[in-house]
Amino acid sequence: MRRLLLLVLLLAASPSRGGTVASDCWASCRRHVTDPSLRARTCPVCVTGGRVDSWVTSLGTGGADARMALDSARKDPHWRVRWAAVRAEARSRGLTERRALADWIMDTPPEADLGACLTAVRAAADAGRSTADFLRDAGARGPAAAARVWARREAVRQTLALEMFSQEPAVRLPALLHLATFQGRSATRVVLDAVASRPVAGDEVMASLLSAVAERQRASVGRLLLVEAKPPDEAVINRLFAVYSRELDALRPELGGGDVQRRRTAVAGLRRYGPLATRELEGALGDADARVREHAARGLAESGGKPLREAALQGVKGAETVEAARPWLEAMAHEKGCAAFLRDVADGRNARTPEIQGEAVALMGDCQEGASPMRRLAAYTSASVPSVRAGAVRALAALPRSPEAVELAAKALGDGSPEVVAAALDVLASYRQPSRGDDAAGLLGSDHPVVRAAAARALEFVGRPPHVRVLAERLRADPAVEVRIAVVRTLTALGGPHAVAALSEAAAHDADSHVKHVSQEGLRRLGFGR
Repeated sequence: MRRLLLLVLLLAASPSRGGTVASDCWASCRRHVTDPSLRARTCPVCVTGGRVDSWVTSLGTGGADARMALDSARKDPHWRVRWAAVRAEARSRGLTERRALADWIMDTPPEADLGACLTAVRAAADAGRSTADFLRDAGARGPAAAARVWARREAVRQTLALEMFSQEPAVRLPALLHLATFQGRSATRVVLDAVASRPVAGDEVMASLLSAVAERQRASVGRLLLVEAKPPDEAVINRLFAVYSRELDALRPELGGGDVQRRRTAVAGLRRYGPLATRELEGALGDADARVREHAARGLAESGGKPLREAALQGVKGAETVEAARPWLEAMAHEKGCAAFLRDVADGRNARTPEIQGEAVALMGDCQEGASPMRRLAAYTSASVPSVRAGAVRALAALPRSPEAVELAAKALGDGSPEVVAAALDVLASYRQPSRGDDAAGLLGSDHPVVRAAAARALEFVGRPPHVRVLAERLRADPAVEVRIAVVRTLTALGGPHAVAALSEAAAHDADSHVKHVSQEGLRRLGFGR
């Protein structure tokens, strides 16, 4: 018993919700169970029960001490304990739970029935029903009990409204939801009325509570307010907007930071604001990270109250550049219906430019729906539009490596379009095949900078020491800055004396300051710079 007591005390000291429930359960049990032997058998269940009323279930109904504990439990401050006591009594008397509840209400003097009425309100609301409906099946006394509860509606409202401002956050949301169900109103309306009746000091609590409602309903606070608000609510809405504006101000630095994980967290957080964060979400569509862009696209769809497919279709149809269409295509690539959506864009029905068509094809590898991805891509590998062929090759990188995929990528190295060849180099590099190193090195001499840059990038993963010399020559002679930067990064990865010599020369003499900078960084990583 001492070990159990120690564990309960440790749980009570824990800041976690589990610890709070266990300690509340333990305190409730000791408050109502006074017999030492019965307490020893009953209260330890609080350690594992997971509910404040767990002890009531383990109490049983036999014996004077148990009946006295149940009578006492109906006066507990927590409604779940009171309701558990009523249900235990119903079992002992062979009644339905609602009949026992109605009897309790009707047998209690009107001046002392608030606890019973609150229990009925909260038990009914917890079941998603009105009190009158809940007590309809309570036997002959049910309608009268429901009338007694309704007569106490103002006291019930005041009690639950007070709990909405409780210092214990876990108490607030159930109180709000129960009050909304009891009154037959939306939770948003109850929050608006609560803000209107309270000083500004409580606005942050109500704003937080509305955020919890939005999360529960998979909506946003902005959307909830747009649906519920009426002209007389303008002052209240402005007070809530002021709270959310401060929260958005705190998120903006995270959205522009260099830590991609923090940007993802921040943009995911924007989604709960909906229309209030439209500007921030639109800005995040241009982020360098695909996950950030996808979060932003989904957030904008939600804020507009539209299904993602509808918002994505509008976004792609209106896009004039790949950059504008990409976030919507990326979001739909992971959504039900992705195969048909991407096919319609790839075939040109919903795309303004061939480049957007190619982007849709490239994302088919991410769509886990319908026929084999390789089968879907086959129709596009021989398309007449180069950007579509390039998209089909790029899609291979998202698929498991297979002989068929390797063969398609290798074949694309001989395509007449530079963007297709560059895509093939990127895919083969992702497969990490050293046998393709000579192919990539040979393409360093291509007439097209996009191919030369892709070849340099590929050699970071498929290159061998003999390729360092040809990379060094390209660093000295290539006129395209993007190619020289790609070469510097690959030389840094491959390392060796020849790489260090080439990087040193570029750091000292290259005509472009960016090339100089990345060369200096490469030397530093190889241990040859400050």
